[in-house]
Amino acid sequence: MAMPLTIYSDGGARGNPGPSAFAVVVCRNGKIIHRHSEFIGINTNNVAEYRGLIYAAGYAVDSKENEVEFVMDSELVIKQMNGKYKVRSKNLIQMHNDVRAMASAIPSVKFTHVRRSDPMIATADALLNDRMDEHAHSGTISSEK
Repeated sequence: MAMPLTIYSDGGARGNPGPSAFAVVVCRNGKIIHRHSEFIGINTNNVAEYRGLIYAAGYAVDSKENEVEFVMDSELVIKQMNGKYKVRSKNLIQMHNDVRAMASAIPSVKFTHVRRSDPMIATADALLNDRMDEHAHSGTISSEK
């Protein structure tokens, strides 16, 4: 039987909205098995957080995982995913629903909030900042949503 998967995701924007990116660090049994970061244009921080979670959920579904813990430092997103906060922002509702739909395909799902100082969140944060730096230096920042 496979060990549960823990997927750490983080999103960030420089300015709100501003150039943004997300990163995901996938771990099994404490070891990193996959990393991904992506520049996503001009967005808010919350959009970047959700885009990271969407990637994470898609990865879990594509991998046919049975037990997944999604870990983020975004208290807002985690409380929304756990049903403690309503999703009021129109631009977040569809992303929230997309994650819900993907998560429903996973038999055991948990959404956990951790502090930014968590080592794997710090790793994801460094990855997304590297991605934003690459785009800032290359001059390819666009206003895609």
